[in-house]
Amino acid sequence: MLREFKDFVMRGNLLELAVAFILGVAFGRVVTSLVNDVIMPPIGLVLGGVDFSNLFINLSKAPYATLVEAQAAGAPTLNYGAFVLTVIDLLIVAFVVFMLVRAVNRIQRPKPAAPTTKDCPYCLSIIPLKATRCPQCTSELRAA
Repeated sequence: MLREFKDFVMRGNLLELAVAFILGVAFGRVVTSLVNDVIMPPIGLVLGGVDFSNLFINLSKAPYATLVEAQAAGAPTLNYGAFVLTVIDLLIVAFVVFMLVRAVNRIQRPKPAAPTTKDCPYCLSIIPLKATRCPQCTSELRAA
């Protein structure tokens, strides 16, 4: 049983999946940092100094100035600013994955195969490309 498990784990597909998962997690952290630290601060500045990570709706009766205060007090909140940041993360990751898949599809696009058959000009049956006589109507064909 241990040997079977080792064989299963050592299969190429599983190892490739593990590497892809690790790289995906790292890429996700880079994208999150890009959104939180590079993209959103200028957008917040243009919108009047808005900090998206601090946007929330307080569901309790006590007032809180920041999300950190509300969370420290255990107040229920709707963190729509964090949701906006997560949606932007998703859009960036989806766009990068789309571009990656598009590039791979262009590289792997199969070239059309050369034709191996032709139509008989007399009976229109399909015959091999190198044929000199049609097997259906027995007409002699000109050399291609």
